[in-house]
Parts: sequence; C-alpha cells; structure tokens
Amino acid sequence: MISFCIQVRAAMGAVLALAIFATGCERKSTQEAASTVAPTTVAAAAQPASPTTSRPSPGTAPQAPAEAKRPAGPIEFLDVTNQAGIHFKHNTGAFGKKYLPETMGSGVCFLDYDNDGWQDIFFVNSMDWPEHRTGKSFPALYHNNHDGTFTDVTRESGLAIETYGLGCAVGDYDNDGFEDLYLTTVGSNHLFHNLGNGKFADVTAKAGVASPGFSASAVWFDYDNDGKLDLFVTHYIEWSIEKDQYCSLDNKNKSYCTPQTYKGESSHLYHNKGNGIFEDVTKKAGLADPTSKALGVALLDYENDGWIDLFVSNDTEPNKLYHNNHDGTFTDVGVTVGVAFSESGRVRAGMGVDAADFDNSGFPSLLIGNFTNESTSLYRTDGSGLFIDESLKSNIGRMTTQSLTFGCLFVDYDLDGLLDIVAANGHVSDDIAVVQPTVKYAQPMGIYRNLGNRKFEDVSNKLGRAIQKPVVGRGIAYADFDNDGDLDLAVTANNGPARLLRNENANQNDMLRVKLIGTKSNRDAIGATVTATTNSGATLSRMVKDGSSYLSQSELPLTFGLGKPGNTKSIRLQIRWPSGRTDSIANIKPNQSITIQEGKGIIGATPVKFAASATKPPANP
Repeated sequence: MISFCIQVRAAMGAVLALAIFATGCERKSTQEAASTVAPTTVAAAAQPASPTTSRPSPGTAPQAPAEAKRPAGPIEFLDVTNQAGIHFKHNTGAFGKKYLPETMGSGVCFLDYDNDGWQDIFFVNSMDWPEHRTGKSFPALYHNNHDGTFTDVTRESGLAIETYGLGCAVGDYDNDGFEDLYLTTVGSNHLFHNLGNGKFADVTAKAGVASPGFSASAVWFDYDNDGKLDLFVTHYIEWSIEKDQYCSLDNKNKSYCTPQTYKGESSHLYHNKGNGIFEDVTKKAGLADPTSKALGVALLDYENDGWIDLFVSNDTEPNKLYHNNHDGTFTDVGVTVGVAFSESGRVRAGMGVDAADFDNSGFPSLLIGNFTNESTSLYRTDGSGLFIDESLKSNIGRMTTQSLTFGCLFVDYDLDGLLDIVAANGHVSDDIAVVQPTVKYAQPMGIYRNLGNRKFEDVSNKLGRAIQKPVVGRGIAYADFDNDGDLDLAVTANNGPARLLRNENANQNDMLRVKLIGTKSNRDAIGATVTATTNSGATLSRMVKDGSSYLSQSELPLTFGLGKPGNTKSIRLQIRWPSGRTDSIANIKPNQSITIQEGKGIIGATPVKFAASATKPPANP
C-alpha cells in the first residue's frame, strides 16, 4: 500500500537477476520445516491490483526513482478531516432518557476493500431511539482517492443500513481476496460479504452470525489453524429499553447507570465451516460465561506456541485470558497468570485493549484502558507464562490517572523501533462535573513515547493541537492512509465528529512495510508472526492481527520502524505462518512496502514516496 523511495544501485543487472530469481522460482511447500526464500534487495515499482483482482500482481522489473528529500522537523499530528472530505458525525440518539448504550460511542476500521493498495475507512454509527425519531443515521464507508482525500461511497457499496451500531471487524472469511466486514450492534449484528466490485451483500442470515444482544468488539482469527477465519464477538450486558434502570449522581436527575446495575452477557465464538456458514461453538470451546461484561478483545500468542490466545477486557468484572488448548477449546488462565485484577486485587473498568511486544523481548505485553483513577494497565510477560503489572514502573500508571481511556493501541508513531502508546479518552457521564468538578467529560488524547528500558514519557503536549483538543473519545485506529511511510490516526467521538489525524515528519526515520498473503494459512495471514532483524543486530517482532483498541480495527499490513537512516542498512525477515510453515528472507532494504506470499517470498514491492503530494490537503486550522 505504501510507495517507497530507495537509492539507485549501480549494479542494476545483478539486482534484476536476483529479483527475477526470487519471484520466479517455485519452492517446495513444507508445513513444518523452515523455508529460505531468495533474498530481495530492491523494490519493484509494482502497479496496484485493480479493484476487481483477488490475486496480487507479481513484482515487475525494478526501477530507479530519484531519491526525494527526506522530511525534517518535529513530529506532529495534523487534523486533516475536513480537507480530506470526511464529514462523519456519530449519533447516539440521546434525547434525555439517558439510555446506557448512549455512552458507548462507536468504532472505526481501516480496510482496503477494493485492493488498490490504499487504506479506506469505515465509521460505525448508531441511530435515534424508536420513541424519538428525528432522522436517519447510517455508517460511512470512505474510499481513498490516493491524493489525501476520500469519497463517501456508503450508499453505492450497500452499507447504508440503519442500526444501533457499535463496532466493526475486518477479515477475508472466505479467502477470496477481498476484505469482508462485520458490524456489531445493540440488537442483531451484520456480516457484509465483499462482492469484489465495490459492493457488499448482507449475508448474516445465511452465515448464522447475528449474535443477538448487546455486542461490543469483535475479532477474526483462526483458532484451530485450519486456514479459515473464525469469529469471536464480545458481549456486554443484558439491556433493553424495557430493562433500563434509573440512576442519579445528584439524587435529583437521571444519570447513566454503571454496568454493575445489569447482568452480564456471554461472548460468542463462531467456527467457520468453510461454506459461508458458521457454527456457534461457544459452549463446546469452553467460552460460555454469562457473568462476563466484555468490551475489548485482543489476539496474542503469549507462549509463542503457534496457537492464538484471546484476551478479553471486562468492565467491572475480572479480565479473561483464554489459553488455546490446541484442540478447539480454551481455558481461562487470567487469574493464574496475573491479568484478571489490578495489582491490589480489584476489578477495573476494562475497555479498550491491545497486545504487542513493546520491549522487543519477543513476547507480547497487554495494554488495557480503564476508568478515571484506575490508570491504564500495562502487563508484561517474559515468556514464563506469567504477567507482571508494569503500570507504575513504566510511568504509564501515573500519567493516566485522570484519564478515562477507551481505545488504546501500541503503535510506533515515530518509527524508532519502539512501540509507543496512543489512547482515546473521554468520560461516560456528561454530568460528571456535578460530583467531580476536576474531571472533564471531554478529554484530550494521550500519546506516550517509549523511551526504552520499559519506560514511557507523556508527549501529548508536544505533538500538535489536534492531540491536545478535548473530545469525548472512543474508538481509535492507525494506518498509513497517505502512503508516505508513517502511521496516521482515525479517532471517533461519542455523539460527535470523527477525526483523521495525519502524521507529519515521522517518516524522516527509516521503515519497512510488510503485507502477508496466506495460502495454506488464512489469506489475511492473521496470527502470523514476523521477526525483523537488522544488520546492526536490532530485532523486532510483530503479529498480523485485527481487533484490539475499542470497537475498532487498524490496518493489517505491518510497519517496522527502523530509526535514523543508514546507508548500509538491511533487514532479514523470518515469518512464522499460522499453518506452521516458516519462511526466511534476507537482504531486504528499508523504505519500501513489500508483499510476501506464503511459500513464494516477495511477490511485489513499492518504494516509499517521502515527498508530499502536490494535491495533499492542508491541515484543519
């Protein structure tokens, strides 16, 4: 998806021979044994696939673009929402009754639905309540125009459906090469099959994944490693207009109730049978739990055994870590491994969540957004199977005490090779100042830079006015929407406008972008682990994953930040696919976006384009 800028090499003939050898030779397919793929040292200027093509284009002969001037100056996130043509506003339907779903907000998903190599954006919307209809509200699908702007294609894509939507999850469940879309709601969920022609079809009834109730986040993953994506849907509480409870902060006026007022609702696991139909295997898999009040879900392989585990954040109930038993069942080990409660043994208001290797240890850690005065949770594991609460030692606990965090993510915003933390903050009670004058309903975002040695610093006030602006934040996701090499942010606001924040100047550092295509594994390669080792000895590990954050999903391609530019830098990649196969590719140069197919190696590459596009819109004032 990214365009990369690389240096011209004198020995072009030798390079071309290597590129042809890497993409043209067939390799023996072995499930368990490691496979070394021919080295790739340059990027071919491959054309993006057409919107109706499900197979990737092979790499073409390498070209030698002149190197653009590298960006310089301080990193800043600029609000480019209006100039990008995005005009989405979330509607909670609130009209004074204080129904609990009005506090939830909605999510945002990045996806390349037409396979043109540019990330598009889907915003989830809610709607008016039946007793107070003022108009219609729809979600929004924005097509990326490749010039920094977007076009609203919701109606022509078939996604103009009115429902009380909350979250979204993107995955190619039928392995046809086009990303499908799952929408969670208060009521009945929807699965939209991507038809490959810019349109989606609602196949919920046939697929059997309506999952009625109060759903929240969802995630696609292949829990049994059969090459087909299964679906896990979190559920929150038992709620309906008829069951709505009365609560008050000042004993005079109705306020939004806390989840303790309601019973929990079990999440659901749907097994992909391979024919467009799913089977509810929640009980069979050991995941039925009516006490759960789940809001967030993250994929991780905390034992590095090649089988995906599930972490589920619960609101005022113990968090769950479901260990994959390799036989179609899961065991909750949250209490045993130390992630169910706070360090003092209390439950917290777990909302958004992410899992990633922030300390480059080779093992994933956990990040959880919590309520005001509870602080954000940061749990680290060293591979022993146990987790340690690093919130206080890392400074994250102290820096997030006054925040109420929903969406949260590990993301290397400055491309220095260390995963930082970004958070979308905002209170649930619009009248919270009545009882807590120092706590605000609208809150600024939080960005915490990874200093190394498991320490973070708050840089929220150094990255521009867009980060400092108070909003009632909910969902957050990242992607390189403008293909300039650094990661941008999309953020939703409860009952407010969504924002697109462009990352400026982080791409003065080197990076490598990697898109994987599974063959025996699921086509999205969700669950694959990629380890990048530079010739200086630095090692970075990333997993291809969906879900995470809160009701949202970031892009599927991986970004490896490589720090300051170096003339002799090269990278070796080792890929562990969900099928069990291992591929290794050496001598890869930075500042390119490569596509790797399972068992075939690099099949396409594009140099990064550092220079700003002439049509790139300016930032919002």
